[in-house]
Formats: sequence, structure tokens, C-alpha cells
Amino acid sequence: MTDPVLVWFRQDLRLADQPALAAAAAAGPVIAVYVLDDAAPGAWAIGGAQRWWLHHSLTSLAADLHAHGVPLILRRGDAVTTIAALAKETGAAAVHAVHHYEPWWKAAEAALAEAVTLTLHPGMLLDDPDRVRTGSGGRYRMFTPFWKALRQRMPPPEPTGVPRGLTGASVTIASDRLADWALLPTQPDWSTGFDEWTPGEVGAHARLRAFTGRIAAYEQDRNRPAVEGTSRLSPHLHHGEISPAAVWHAVAAAKAGDAEPYLREVGWRDFTSNVIDILPDYADANGREIYDRMPWRTGKAAEADFRAWTGGQTGYPIVDAGMRQLWVTGWMHNRVRMIAASFVVKHLLIDWRRAEAWYWDCLFDADYGNNSVNWQWIAGTGIDSNPFGRIMAPLTQSPKFDAGDYIRAWVPELADVPGDAVHDPEEAGCRPNGYPAKIVGHREARERALQAVKAV
Repeated sequence: MTDPVLVWFRQDLRLADQPALAAAAAAGPVIAVYVLDDAAPGAWAIGGAQRWWLHHSLTSLAADLHAHGVPLILRRGDAVTTIAALAKETGAAAVHAVHHYEPWWKAAEAALAEAVTLTLHPGMLLDDPDRVRTGSGGRYRMFTPFWKALRQRMPPPEPTGVPRGLTGASVTIASDRLADWALLPTQPDWSTGFDEWTPGEVGAHARLRAFTGRIAAYEQDRNRPAVEGTSRLSPHLHHGEISPAAVWHAVAAAKAGDAEPYLREVGWRDFTSNVIDILPDYADANGREIYDRMPWRTGKAAEADFRAWTGGQTGYPIVDAGMRQLWVTGWMHNRVRMIAASFVVKHLLIDWRRAEAWYWDCLFDADYGNNSVNWQWIAGTGIDSNPFGRIMAPLTQSPKFDAGDYIRAWVPELADVPGDAVHDPEEAGCRPNGYPAKIVGHREARERALQAVKAV
């Protein structure tokens, strides 16, 4: 009899174009395992919204594997110890996994390789960022040259389907019950607005098909929060329910030579993984050390402002709409993410790391690389970032990107404010009693931010 082969699932929860699963299926009967390890990432253990998504994604993956006679084994605890013990318990000849770039997963992979025969495969990104090198052999730290170099290596290989001959090992293995992990919120259940999402591989491909049908308008509509202009594939890509190669080829086929704006966004995922691969503490440390001296606001007033920001009560309609959309749906439109992020860092002068942690807890797609690089870009503290002195003006951005209907949808207090007054009802003299006044004036905030950065 052929010895079983173990597949370690993490943020690669799919059957199609899953190279670790394909390699294991070719070698023998498969044992599929997912380990919920909250200790390894420390402060970066997945947040509340991601736990909801993970519950449903694992449910979907288990059903897909079951159709091929492969049970999904669930364990909770230290991933290295658990996988090594499971390999010994089952007599597995080898362990296959998709390589991850988060520092805790890289450490776990190195430790596990000391205990078992571990084979790591690509599959998280379009290409291994360690292979995207400068002419002198160095690593890129700026996106534009990185993208140009990555683009020369594209397209990625054609995506593959579900492995043929996928079968499960004929051994009985103890598994946790998913319900016992208590990933779903109950008291209270704040996930009622998540119903628009369908976690899992089937939901990911449905979302991709819907997007390719309207991609012709992507470049025009992606910055308009009131329309369905973006792909909304980010949670599926983050959890690995669809491969970036599959997305690349579907988009390129649908849009031919005009797909570049969206493909560039897919390439951004590779760049952010490249950054954390060379700077693993990027979520906690300023990319530019000079900003270690930044006089961020603290104290009661700053805390009150931060609470107002998280609750969508700043008096800036587009900021409040975005923060409420985030809380209700686990997702926020990309343009509004930038506006809301700039607001808390520059208008409120609050350390970007505090806000980064809030996004991490609330977003389905809170990827360690994307989250940290994006926050440092908007805060001006990163190795490749928007200068701190470029301060987004939310009251200008809102009408520029036609956000009126978006605001009315997410800030019901403003639903009846007519026309362009909805972008700044206070200035227009029609702010409803139930909607707060601005917690800080734009000019006042801008001047405070510029004085702070001048001091550094």
C-alpha cells in the first residue's frame, strides 16, 4: 500500500490550481489538515471578521474535499507540533504545503522542515518575489520598477483544475468540530450584514465571472464607491479560494490588451508580499525611521476622536459612510479606504498602527502584507509611500468621485439631504440634528498635520 501524503492548508483553501494538493494527490492518498494556530502570529492572529469568513470557507472546503473521499482534519494549537505529530501518527510519507510569506509562517515552515519531509510549492502569488530581482541581483523596494520586472515574467502558468485521482487515505483520524472553534459571533451577532458574501471556491469563481462581465468599465468605475466598479475578489484571494493565476488569465482573456489597470492591482499583492519578505516587521515598524519621532496625538481627546472614526461619527460623510460599510459588511471600497485612512492619520494625527489594527479586525481581506504596506503608504512612513504632506481632502474627494448615493446608503441620517449638499451638509447649512458636526475642521487639521511633520 502507498503511504498517505499530508497537505497542510492555510490561506490556500481551494482544490483547483492548488499545487500542494496536486503534488500530494500524485504521490498517494491524501490527508488534508487545517490547523488554527493563534499563537504563531501573536498580535496578528486573524481578526473577528476573518474568523467569520474562515468558518464558512472551511465548511466549503470540507464539502469539496468530501466529494473526493478526502476528509478535512481540523486541529487547534501549535501548527508545527500538530503537523509533525499528525504525520507520525498516520505514517505520512511527506507533507506538502503552499509557501507563505508572513514571518510567522516562514518560521513555522523552517521548523517543520526539521521534523518532517516538507515540500513547499508556489501558489499564493503570481510569482515568487525572491525571483523578481533588480539588474544587480537585489530586491525591489519600490512598486513601479517591481511591477515592470514582474510584468516581464508574466503571464503566469495556466491554472490547473482539481487534481485527477484525488483520493483520501483509508485511516481514521480524530478531528475537531468546526463549531467548537466558535469562530462565528453570537453575543451579539454582528455579522448579519455579511450575507452578501459567499466564502469558498464556488463563491470566488462566481465573483470572478461577474467581474469579467463588467471589466470594460473597471478603469472608469473603480474609484466611484456608489457603483459596483471593483472586483470584490480581495477576500477570496486573501483566503486562497482562487489563485491569482486564475484571476489573471480570466481577466486578460475578457479584456485582452486593456486589462493592465486591474492586472497591476493583482501585481500589488506580489509587491506587498515582497516587502514583508525582506522587512518582516513592516506592520509594526516605520519604513522610514525618521517617523519614529512623529508626535502622534494621545490622551482623552485623541481617544474620543479615534472612537468617532471607528464608529463613523466624524461629521465627514464619506469617511463615516466608509467606516460604517466596513463594520456592517467586512469590506470597504478601495477609494474610501484611502480617504478614511488618510483622515485618521493626518486629520486626527493618530498613529497609523492603531488604525491598522482596527482594519485588521474588521476586514475580510486583512492581509499582513497588503494591510501594512497600504497603511505605511497612506501615512507617508513607508519605503514606498505617499508623502505625508499630501493630505487627502475628503470634502473634495467625495463629489469628485460622485459618492452621494454611497453616503446616503450608509449614513441614513443623510438620506434626505439633497444634491451635492450631502457631501458637506454642515457647510451647506442643512446638517440633520442626528448627524454630528465635524470633529475637526479641514484647514485646522491640515495645518496641525503639517506642523507635526515639520517637527520631524
